[in-house]
Amino acid sequence: MFAAVLALLALLALLACMGDARAEDGHALWMRYVPLEPALAADYRIRLGQVVAPDHTATQRATRDELQRGLAGLLGSAPQLAGTAATGPMLVLGTPQSSALIAPLRAQMQPLGEEGYLLKRTRVGGRDVLLVAAPRDIGVLYGVFHLLRLLQTGAALDALNVRQSPRLRLRVLNHWDNLDGHVERGYAGRSLWDWQTLPEWRDPRYTDYARANASVGINGTVLNNVNADAQSLAPDYLDKAATLADLFRPYGIRVYLSARFSAPIELGGLDTADPLDPAVQRWWRDKAEQIYARIPDFGGFLVKANSEGQPGPQDYGRSHADGANLLADALAPHGGVVMWRAFVYAHDVPADRATQAYSEFAGLDGAFRTNVVLQVKNGPIDFQPREPFHPLFGAMPRTPLVMEVQITKEYLGFATHLVYLGPLYEEVLRADTRTRGKGATVAQSLAGMAGVANIGNDRTWSGSHFDQANWYAFGRLAWDPRQSAQDIAADWAALTFSADPGVVQPIVGMMMASREAAVNYMTPLGLHHLMARGHHYGPGPWVDGGPRADWTSVYYHRADHNGIGFDRTARGSNAVAQYSPGVAEQYGDLARVPEPLLLWFHHVPWDHRMASGRALWDELVGRYSLGVRQVQAMQATWAGLQGKVDAQRHAQVSDFLRIQLREAQWWRDASVAYFQSVSGRPLPAGEAAPPHPLAWYQALQFPSAPGDGR
Repeated sequence: MFAAVLALLALLALLACMGDARAEDGHALWMRYVPLEPALAADYRIRLGQVVAPDHTATQRATRDELQRGLAGLLGSAPQLAGTAATGPMLVLGTPQSSALIAPLRAQMQPLGEEGYLLKRTRVGGRDVLLVAAPRDIGVLYGVFHLLRLLQTGAALDALNVRQSPRLRLRVLNHWDNLDGHVERGYAGRSLWDWQTLPEWRDPRYTDYARANASVGINGTVLNNVNADAQSLAPDYLDKAATLADLFRPYGIRVYLSARFSAPIELGGLDTADPLDPAVQRWWRDKAEQIYARIPDFGGFLVKANSEGQPGPQDYGRSHADGANLLADALAPHGGVVMWRAFVYAHDVPADRATQAYSEFAGLDGAFRTNVVLQVKNGPIDFQPREPFHPLFGAMPRTPLVMEVQITKEYLGFATHLVYLGPLYEEVLRADTRTRGKGATVAQSLAGMAGVANIGNDRTWSGSHFDQANWYAFGRLAWDPRQSAQDIAADWAALTFSADPGVVQPIVGMMMASREAAVNYMTPLGLHHLMARGHHYGPGPWVDGGPRADWTSVYYHRADHNGIGFDRTARGSNAVAQYSPGVAEQYGDLARVPEPLLLWFHHVPWDHRMASGRALWDELVGRYSLGVRQVQAMQATWAGLQGKVDAQRHAQVSDFLRIQLREAQWWRDASVAYFQSVSGRPLPAGEAAPPHPLAWYQALQFPSAPGDGR
């Protein structure tokens, strides 16, 4: 009897351990492939039947492996692989070159381009066939991920007929990862790349990373920080990068490296990095040959130059075009590109930092080589919770532009705040530049998108479960900027948590409200750059002094006893003049500027009457308080999902929402305390006074705040 009890206890302990092993920790991202409801799974098994898939190339094998992994998880068993002579319903994968069944469709698929694909239910030889077809192998892989997404969400397959091609050519992640494993502005642990054990150790997570990117159509990754170390181009590190390139290649992902402009001095022993010096030009040509000997499909260089202390061509009296063209000429014989960042600081602090990039680059339109793309941040300052679109969009028609956005949330509460960035990306992509009349959107001016990655070695990849959605949304919108951020949120919620509408709808409601909530409790009505110095954690509207005025908060909000806001009209810095006339007229007119950008473009009296009928001061305090209430509403929504979301992830999100509410209240109280001290105005009726005096908030220190640059 005693032995039987011990055996039973051992069995229960084993089952408990197994349960822990199966717990949802977020590592699977949106590719969980959990079993479908039995009736739906049985229907899919009949409709999909047998699988005909080639496996002669690395991408074909990756595609077939993903399909088998997905179907085994969703349907309870791996699909039966068959030849073209099989009978009954079939799932056929391939290209006109790899499949005799698809070859007759060659002409239909030519418009899909190099990366497009076709999902189509049809009949071939009297049999029901579901085709995943594409002109190239990589398109088939993208198509399989699309099919698995449809199956995960229970989509009908009867009339399936999908044709997709990417709208943007370059869809790239920028990793701000340093060679020592530290990630600048990273909130998900240390770097995913273990440079110490590369090239010998190929961590399986590298392949999972490639799978995740391919699942949303990302086709490039910059491995190292834009504040680059020249050692990234040394032979031993090129060997390490080549190993990652080998792992990523089957998934359509090209490797790029951030290049330090002064590398010819630091690595090559030259006494100059002047782009017009023949020895410097020869050094870069030789370096390109070294790289392509190791990485035949190397994507190219990302360069940050003459910005925040980084070396660049202006050190030698040369232009950005001179610097970019130097590298472009070295890469051109190999098919590589230069992504030259337009995020620049002048040596002398200007009257308005928002004007710097346009001033330095707009006049260079047409001066760059054809394999140079200019990488422009979504707004003219620096990834703020809300900015107007960058004036360079639409202003350089002869230069390919890539829009750079942050996926990591440097200014949006790090990983602990639930802030879905799809609406932010969508807002900028759909903004009308009016450079060719109405309807000339930012998206139409782009050759690509670059996202500053939020990925680290945390089990969730991104530091929190909901931050995964920003990686996902970036990929989906880079593939097709016309997509709806709300639809993408619904897809992500269904794939990540549950396809049950009772789960998806409230989660999407939280996500779609979250960005505006963060704007309200951090930087309402067009305020910007109000964070603490250095680590950017928490509020710091009082930040003043230091080495540069444009690294302070007071430089941007310009609050005084009479009013608040940065005057960028013709009476002030005239930054509005960098936009097309139609946009400039709207932004420069106090009566027409959108209220969400009011204080970005205007210095406004505290008693200015707002659309709500309230005075600006009352409206500002009200927006701060509204942001706190919006987080409380998110908390209540999430609490209502207990029991519908697995306990492990529900508990972590709940805890993070508590952090967010505490910090939203902190932002509100500290900001109100400071601006009240400047304005001298009483709080509006019904608004609670901050619980501490201003000096208490100003004295707070956070030496362990993560993600700071070094």
